[in-house]
Amino acid sequence: MNTKQIDYILELAQIKNFNRAAENLFISQPTLTYQIKSVEDEIGFPIFDRSGKGATLTPAGVQFCTTLRNIRDELKQAIEQGQNFSNRYQADITIGLPMRSTIYFLPEAIEIFEKNNATISVTPHFLPLAETSSFLKGEEDILFAMKNDVKHIPDIKLHSLFESHIYLITELTDPLAQKELIRNSDLAGRTLMVGGGSPPELRSVQQRVIQELNISYFNSYNHDTTLTNIASHKGICLAPGFLNDHNNEFAWTPFDCEETISCVLCTHKSDNRASVLEFVHLLQGIYSNRKSFSL
Repeated sequence: MNTKQIDYILELAQIKNFNRAAENLFISQPTLTYQIKSVEDEIGFPIFDRSGKGATLTPAGVQFCTTLRNIRDELKQAIEQGQNFSNRYQADITIGLPMRSTIYFLPEAIEIFEKNNATISVTPHFLPLAETSSFLKGEEDILFAMKNDVKHIPDIKLHSLFESHIYLITELTDPLAQKELIRNSDLAGRTLMVGGGSPPELRSVQQRVIQELNISYFNSYNHDTTLTNIASHKGICLAPGFLNDHNNEFAWTPFDCEETISCVLCTHKSDNRASVLEFVHLLQGIYSNRKSFSL
């Protein structure tokens, strides 16, 4: 099965009529019929039920087309990326991170790096927080991580990036948002969200608050769910500063605690490319010059 046949199948699945689908594809109806039958013979099951009224997907065809749409989208993206790369670049550095805010100055670093290295691109790969499997398979050259999650992994090098402090997230209109520093006692009577893959340092702070104040709490699945719950007036949350996207939609107020979360960049021990180390040093330098930035 080739890419044109994928397009033929998906067009017919949407239009449900051979003649009109063929017109949209700028091919003849017999050609479309032949190509669809060829694929069905190849894969061993019918994709469409034919009738005088047109063509409808078989149950197997429904499942097949769902997968084909994903394949086509990924293939299109791969082709476009390949075209962009071949037109400009000779090498690529991939960096894995869960969201842009975790390396807030990444766009600035990419701009500076690519000005000085015109033939090398830097490509972000967005991964779940604390996900390391694709990096360990070699799919990324650099990985943002919390130090405690990766410090025992062999064959990688750790490069310190910053210490992330803990903040209270509230709505902008919340009275707590007017404070410059939040203390345990300020949370009395409030409902606290916990969980969502919280690192050990944050869990320690959460448990201390809950035990000392005996306040209500509930589990929140992930950061986006937490922000939705805050906007829905369901509760407030303690979170590491690196999750702050600085769009001023919520208030992030420093929380009075000693705990911080060490954030690092990981590279492979076997990767001795000067360009990778240059990009790591560039990011470290940017953060070193932004010591007053809220993290």
